[in-house]
Amino acid sequence: MAPSAMSRGQDNWISALSEAQPVPYWLEDPGKPAPEPALTGSETCDLLVVGGGYSGLWTALIAKERDPGRDVVLLEGREVGWAASGRNGGFCAASLTHGLSNGLTRWPGEIHKLEELGRRNLDEIEAAVARHGIDCEFERTGEIDVATEPYQAAELRDWHKELQEQGLADGVDFLDEVALRAEVNSPTFKAGLWDRRGVAMLHPAKLAWGLKQACVRLGVRVYEHTPALTLKQYGAGMAVRTPYGAVRARKVALGTNIFPSLLRRVRSYTVPVYDYALMTEPLSEEQLAEIGWRGRQGLGDSANQFHYFRLSADNRILWGGYDAVHHYGGRVRAEYDDRPETYAKLAGHFFTCFPQLEGTRFTHAWGGAIDTCSRFSAFFGTAHQDKVAYAAGFTGLGVGATRFGADVMLDLLDGERTERTELEMVRKRPLPFPPEPFAWTGIALTKWSLARADAHGGRRNLWLRTMDKLGLGFDS
Repeated sequence: MAPSAMSRGQDNWISALSEAQPVPYWLEDPGKPAPEPALTGSETCDLLVVGGGYSGLWTALIAKERDPGRDVVLLEGREVGWAASGRNGGFCAASLTHGLSNGLTRWPGEIHKLEELGRRNLDEIEAAVARHGIDCEFERTGEIDVATEPYQAAELRDWHKELQEQGLADGVDFLDEVALRAEVNSPTFKAGLWDRRGVAMLHPAKLAWGLKQACVRLGVRVYEHTPALTLKQYGAGMAVRTPYGAVRARKVALGTNIFPSLLRRVRSYTVPVYDYALMTEPLSEEQLAEIGWRGRQGLGDSANQFHYFRLSADNRILWGGYDAVHHYGGRVRAEYDDRPETYAKLAGHFFTCFPQLEGTRFTHAWGGAIDTCSRFSAFFGTAHQDKVAYAAGFTGLGVGATRFGADVMLDLLDGERTERTELEMVRKRPLPFPPEPFAWTGIALTKWSLARADAHGGRRNLWLRTMDKLGLGFDS
């Protein structure tokens, strides 16, 4: 592109962002429920759930479904769904391992069981949404992994062959450029791998709000604007202190994810990474016809620094990813949620992918932290003589996997040996991150190396090859 044309393009991208509100589109829905009251005084219960995101909500709901007589309390520091659970892309995947490639690399001996459990988990999410009447715009559309470079197309074709050889390709189809562009028309698309059944699209905030309402209907006592401050043993159970009260419980499930765990020993296993997204105005029928996308699948490109994108129920395009920003010391601050330089970059990438949509404006631009761990997928454990359980490290793929994590936490708290608790994935934890400045330096070097690989035909340098051998990594 000539410099003058590039300058005009940049001006157009910035103009498209000029009226974008720096808040998550999903959380502005007029159907947002009022918060539950804060806890003042003391409570006792059988099970205390800390955290009002998906992880905590699923845990509270399933606990009551397993045993309606179990007395359950849930504490949320702000409002249910306000953080990652309410601002994500709404990709609800069956994968429990952050994709088949990661799962096959780390747990080859149990990957078929993990895939079976993941499919069953997604089915159970769909059933729960129907059973509890949760209007979260659930669409079982599948997802297409898109190649935008010739080397990526070759890698996708080879990967599909490997999946066939492993008996893992059921419902997964390779699409050449013609077949892919018949599904979604972008001049940048070279090939795709369509997982037809393993991913659903949904409205993330409506799922969180619907889960809260289902919990309340089943008798869970939900307290919002009630941060949990300390966790200590108290007699035969546990006690959690809050700003204006306390809860004594026989068992505690921690679903705080990106926020510092009440168990100090768990904190070194996750780091916060900031992810960003844009939302367009609703597309017209003419614009939709220009890009096709009749199947409404979720999409993600195959680069290391990848984008994810999907259609909302009102035909907006959510476009997110690419930048994954880690701040020194693992700081989580509200001012990091807004990053104009990333929004401008994402807007440029959007119009490169869909030049047919030139003139479209973005109405919302937002970001926030997710928790990642060194194996990219959730890890689990217990503490205080198995009276406390935790799940964390979902690495951006928690919309579906948090329900599985809830089942695992409840199995562990109930002392049950199940097909879930017998998994190596559940029994073993990932490697922790090193202290600063080593964590920040390693993450920065990894990000630089991933970007370099994208620019050089996917070739991984010595640092990435070493990280691969050690089972370490960094991903958005």
